[in-house]
Amino acid sequence: MKKVLLLLLMAAMFLALPAVKSYAIVVQDTTATAPPDDMAFTEVGSAQDSVANGIVKDSIKKDTVKATTPLKKGIDQDKLTLWQTFIKGLLFGFAAILMPCIFPMLPLTVSFFTKKAGSKSKAVGQAIIYGLSIIVIYVALGMLVTIAFGSDALNALSTNGIFNAFFFLMLVVFGASFLGAFEITLPSAFVNKIDAKSDKGGLMGIFFMAFSLALVSFSCTGPLIGTLLVDAASKGDRLGPAVGMFGFSFALAIPFALFALFPSLLKSLPKSGGWLNSVKVVLGFIELAFAFKFLSNVDLAYHWNLLDREVFLAIWIAIFTLMGVYLLGKIKFSHDSDLPYLSVPRTFLAILVFAWVVYLVPGMWGAPLKSISAFLPPTATQDFDLNNLTAAQPVTSAKTSIKEKKYAELFHRLTPKGFDPYYDFEQAKQASKELGKPVLIDFTGWNCVNCRKMENNVWSNAEVAKRLKNDFVMAELVVDDKTELPVEEHYISTFSKKKINTIGKKWSDFQAATFNSNSQPQYVIVDGDGNVLVPPQGADYEPENYIKFLDNGKAAFQKKTNE
Repeated sequence: MKKVLLLLLMAAMFLALPAVKSYAIVVQDTTATAPPDDMAFTEVGSAQDSVANGIVKDSIKKDTVKATTPLKKGIDQDKLTLWQTFIKGLLFGFAAILMPCIFPMLPLTVSFFTKKAGSKSKAVGQAIIYGLSIIVIYVALGMLVTIAFGSDALNALSTNGIFNAFFFLMLVVFGASFLGAFEITLPSAFVNKIDAKSDKGGLMGIFFMAFSLALVSFSCTGPLIGTLLVDAASKGDRLGPAVGMFGFSFALAIPFALFALFPSLLKSLPKSGGWLNSVKVVLGFIELAFAFKFLSNVDLAYHWNLLDREVFLAIWIAIFTLMGVYLLGKIKFSHDSDLPYLSVPRTFLAILVFAWVVYLVPGMWGAPLKSISAFLPPTATQDFDLNNLTAAQPVTSAKTSIKEKKYAELFHRLTPKGFDPYYDFEQAKQASKELGKPVLIDFTGWNCVNCRKMENNVWSNAEVAKRLKNDFVMAELVVDDKTELPVEEHYISTFSKKKINTIGKKWSDFQAATFNSNSQPQYVIVDGDGNVLVPPQGADYEPENYIKFLDNGKAAFQKKTNE
């Protein structure tokens, strides 16, 4: 019974990872972008909140309020990011315990300590040292990632298109490994050499025993470690990889110390068997699903237009459907044992998986899927959307002298359907003066998960949408776009001395230099001259608060106009 409960708990936990990730993402107000030399990868808790490279031209920053204090990332945000990384490491560590390479080692290792030590107290002490050695080894691995690449390089890893594509391929390889296509192993000579040193005894012997476990189990834990390090590095925080590895190793070390303290619990452990490989296969499916987020990042910022929202969802539906079919025993991989009957836990897991698939299916026709909306490509990339077939199109552009909206052909796929913003600040200011409405600047990004959450959960509110469409001129400024500016618009930033040559860099500079921020989303309400009317606001997922922000901005604009 305990075996099936363990299987049920761990598989359900990892089945829910996309939703958990989405929830973890939205608990913060803003997400910082990386330096605009690279594609911005705007995950929640990103530690890339450094001064944006470059500053806007004089013509862009004219008549705007320039910030006088340096950019600074909030301490609370930094702590929250590391806590999220630690918790994710814990989850991966608990999953690693159920891997076929580690679970059978629990009784063997604890029994070894008990017999060798001769007394329970010594056995407990050695098991604790063994657990601490595991923590030291994995934390050192996390520190090596930062030392080898440096915090600046971690930012590049998280935002560069080539590396995002590489991460996608790497996670696909990890997923294939878990499905049984091959095993990722370390050189046997190196593993044997370390294993030989574990026979020396003493503290060094215990340390090398832990090292041997890490090496021998690499075929199972390698994909988990790799995924965790990729995720931690994608946030750009120098401590991220080490904190993630600490959570991973802490979870991994717990059972060894626990069973050394209470050896009788070993009798209650479920026996090793085919169920361990089933857990591994389930994780392989989840690795494949997670991989496509990285591919989506590149696809959006470089305008490949391959992974539209419905294509992304179709891939996920296929992956999780196969997972459900696997749990029912209808398909079998190379390392799977025969499944003579369908156990109750597998049945329950299959029900959960198929329920998840059923939840995803309406998204193919435009259902908001709010629980994972931040994780999906923008809804505007959806070709067929039943929710917006009858949406009234605003006629703001017809009331101004502006005949053609700049950059509209690039960014209309980012804008939620039913809205009609400008994508150039100068045009938005001109429209503001002609229409007598304030400008709502929306600093956003192709890969800004908080931006998608705001659009799907706040802008979709009827009262919010009515105000945005009727009371404001919207300016959607995309800070992570890679489209090259015309040569005549290239310039050297007077702030960073770097060349500004893409649309993303241009607006990232504008935001950093003018409004003292480089996090997205950020909403700024200004008048037709670019003067800030009310304090800017980041992500706030309560529509009532956003309505109050908009109403205050409109009132401030009217008051200033009447003066």
